[in-house]
Amino acid sequence: MTSNKDVSSSRVSSHPRPPKIDHFINQFLDAACDSRRRYILELLVPPEGQDSPDGYELRAGEIADRLGLAPSTTSEHLHKLLKLHLLSTRKEGTVVYYRLRNGHLVSAFHELLEALETYYSARDLPRSV
Repeated sequence: MTSNKDVSSSRVSSHPRPPKIDHFINQFLDAACDSRRRYILELLVPPEGQDSPDGYELRAGEIADRLGLAPSTTSEHLHKLLKLHLLSTRKEGTVVYYRLRNGHLVSAFHELLEALETYYSARDLPRSV
């Protein structure tokens, strides 16, 4: 009989990822675990009906205002997301615009968040976990 530990360890060892890829996956998940960075990513998902993230961009100040964050805090989070290659920028004079760099990845993540929200909203959850 095979235990769950045996199954999961054989699954991992049979399909190892290159360490560099694991490193970036871990960084993405670390970034996504911070609710403020997660909200920034969600805010930059194009509105319904707009397929491409290329035409949808916001200034750092707009992002800060919409999320109720200090400009300096917003800047730190945007910098981290830029380092992870999740955002790209466009400069117009002194104004910097931010948009999703990998719309497919962030859209998939957004769908996961919606599924989690639907799942947990339908449950009678304790007040604190």
